[in-house]
Amino acid sequence: MHGYTHLFIPGPTNIPEPVRQAMNIPMEDMRAPDFGGFVTQLLEDLKPVFRTRSGRVFVFPSSGTGMWESALSNTLSPGDRVLMSRFGQFSHLWVDMAERLGLEVDLCEVEWGKGVPVEEYAARLKADTEHRIKAVCVTHNETATGVTSDVRAVRAALDAAGHPALLFVDGVSSIASIEFEMEDWGVDCAVSGSQKGLMLPAGLGVLGVSQKALEASRTAKLPRCFFSFDDMIKLNDTGYFPYTPATQLLRGLRVSVDMLLAEGMENVWARHRRLAEGVRAAVAAWDGCELVSRGPEWRSDTVSAIYAPDGVDAAAVIRTAYEKYQTSLGTGLAQLAGRAFRIGHLGSLNPVMLCAAVSAAEMALLDNGARIAPGSGVAAAIEHFRATAPAEVLPFRKSA
Repeated sequence: MHGYTHLFIPGPTNIPEPVRQAMNIPMEDMRAPDFGGFVTQLLEDLKPVFRTRSGRVFVFPSSGTGMWESALSNTLSPGDRVLMSRFGQFSHLWVDMAERLGLEVDLCEVEWGKGVPVEEYAARLKADTEHRIKAVCVTHNETATGVTSDVRAVRAALDAAGHPALLFVDGVSSIASIEFEMEDWGVDCAVSGSQKGLMLPAGLGVLGVSQKALEASRTAKLPRCFFSFDDMIKLNDTGYFPYTPATQLLRGLRVSVDMLLAEGMENVWARHRRLAEGVRAAVAAWDGCELVSRGPEWRSDTVSAIYAPDGVDAAAVIRTAYEKYQTSLGTGLAQLAGRAFRIGHLGSLNPVMLCAAVSAAEMALLDNGARIAPGSGVAAAIEHFRATAPAEVLPFRKSA
């Protein structure tokens, strides 16, 4: 088969060639005298990606799920109450973890397609005059439904209630892609993983931790071992780790961070917004298709979950795109299985790549009975990308 399979799932994402090359090196000594300086600078340079000045960033050989556990287990005690909401598969899994760790979950059930219910959070925080709620959890970007929630508004609700609870954010599919201000929004634990906006293979869990959370970890009683803040701090302060690190992934992370900071985080966020709007323009042009997100205020700039038209099996659309058109689209999860497919538009992407994703999805929809006009979604995406193209034009490079 010629060419290659195109990847448009919401993670793992495409790896930039400089990042891939940085990881294509022989194994190295993770206790070498010069390795500590490399690690120290990398951890420091992750701070502006998370937008924290006073906090710390930990890098574990793990995943975003491990960072959920690290945040909860290091800062809370058995029986502590945590305020959470469930509106998609990943927010559901975080709730499940909290319950399995022995925490009391104060749960808000929300229609899939919407996000964190800020007004309900505000009411529960105001009513909690005894401050039994010890942490408030926000799934910033629900990858299953393509929904983004308002972290800043949750912080405002905490402040308005004068509530001292910690604020935890699942930013796995938002950090390094969507506007995120850890310090300014008063986020105490910010969860991320390497395989999305950080443009790496899966394998690294990255966790931003505030000074308030570090202080809470000194009295928290939940058991922790592998994910212990104390163990990481003790060795990270020397530039090393308490166990064997994923050295090649760290070398790739170094280049990824350099790319993000060179572009500028505000520009990274704007680029993702432009790409997302192109996909949304395509969806609007497909008769019978619609976004799972229930309004413009919920739309994600990193992944679009899309309902297939009535009578069209979304699972068949995904299979057709893969088998006939060498394109991987994201599957519908849990209650969206067979009803929706997803297009990931985060990480190292450009408009022409996304036009290919739209084209493959459109052909697969047509092949499975969707009554859409051939070329309608592609044309809408093209018009959006043309209208929003940067004014500056790269100079023409003559071949040697």
